[in-house]
Amino acid sequence: MLLERVYDDDLAQASYLIGCQARGEAIVVDARRDIDGYLDLAHAHGMRIVAVTETHIHADYLSGTRELAAATGATVYVSGEGGEDWQYGFEAERLLDGDAITIGNITVRARHTPGHTPEHLSFLVTDGAFSDHPGYLLSGDFVFAGDLGRPDLLDEAAGGVDTRFEGARLLFAGLRDVFLTLPDHVQVYPAHGSGSACGKALGALPATTVGYERLNAWWGHYLRDGDEQGFIDELLDGQPDAHAYFARMKRQNKEGPTVLGPTAPPPELANGGIVRSLREDEVIFVDTRPHTEVHRGTVAGSLNIPGPAKAASFGAWAYDPETEDRPLVLLAPDGETARAVRDHLLRVGIDRVAGYTTTLEGLPAAVPKVIAPAELEGSGAALVLDVRNRTEHAAGHIPGSRRISAGRVLWHLDALPGDGTIVTYCRSGARNSVAASALRRAGYDVAELDGSYEGWSAWRRDRDAPVGAAAD
Repeated sequence: MLLERVYDDDLAQASYLIGCQARGEAIVVDARRDIDGYLDLAHAHGMRIVAVTETHIHADYLSGTRELAAATGATVYVSGEGGEDWQYGFEAERLLDGDAITIGNITVRARHTPGHTPEHLSFLVTDGAFSDHPGYLLSGDFVFAGDLGRPDLLDEAAGGVDTRFEGARLLFAGLRDVFLTLPDHVQVYPAHGSGSACGKALGALPATTVGYERLNAWWGHYLRDGDEQGFIDELLDGQPDAHAYFARMKRQNKEGPTVLGPTAPPPELANGGIVRSLREDEVIFVDTRPHTEVHRGTVAGSLNIPGPAKAASFGAWAYDPETEDRPLVLLAPDGETARAVRDHLLRVGIDRVAGYTTTLEGLPAAVPKVIAPAELEGSGAALVLDVRNRTEHAAGHIPGSRRISAGRVLWHLDALPGDGTIVTYCRSGARNSVAASALRRAGYDVAELDGSYEGWSAWRRDRDAPVGAAAD
């Protein structure tokens, strides 16, 4: 049996290719939308992808299940659990608890493990050429290394009301009745790692075991003691902000993402044509450089979406394809980088990239407004806006600031003052630049705090240091 993990550092998301070498057949679980990596992996191992499936209706990225099936002719399998409100809206084979997919000598058996979402499945994998018993669990967003899938996401991002409590109870039941009934040696492969907003304390390990989690996970003693209420209270406490784009991902993944087919690399565009398109408001310019370079000069009205490493995450914060129909033009050092940024954007349903340029020469220039920490108190700002997450804000913030996370601010413009300057900050500046560029495009007067919270904290320490104190 072959089991390959395909990991996306941008969204901290894992998908899996499981193959039977005897038959040369494979199944892919939780594919992302740019599918070349799976096709290349299958080809390298001399395998055909004959089945695709997913653990649940994802919120943090747009599923590639249908895209991969269209490219390979594979059979699509999705959950049929969760009740009428959680049925997929496209043609696929439905899996119920206990149903199995067979790939040569391999059995992939669905177990209904709701809580993170009502329809959620985990997959027990048995290598029939080696054993009659399952040795692996693809746990999706049910069990992570050191943590569990959050049960409040439907409340936070999908319009639910107090669904978190029932979700937490279902997670407790799933741990008791499914996960902890498995042998300790079963290896657990989750759908996310550290950095994902699908849980609050995900570990960075790519895999764990049932036995290790039984002994060491924070929730273990609650299960041993049968303390459901204590489990619920700790699970729900301190969950991170859910990004606003999660609601769009839920809707699109349930209905079935648009199948793109083969995609050509973005073309390089002449700057003269870009100037005309900008003048006629036909495109949106995206500066993919780090914020430190953008602060030295960029294109007027541009978005800052640093990439490609975090282009999916940042892009989904700054651009909403449901309300914006203008395509993007990228500033990138070369075509390879432009294509990588485009592929990351596809993962969150941002499909319209018109092309790229490698230079700002001849384009309408602008220098983003930046304010020094020492100038903040006397700036007369209408609002000091903290775009970090709630745990960061609780640990320390600029007095008088208001917090709306960078992944939500564009969807909460009604909470911002209509007049005056908004001074924004994050921890060190990257998230701040993304959010500030989106707010400027929305018509707000925004000044970014130089150095963000780290810069302000260092300035305050220096200011408050006793006279004559030794410098650090």
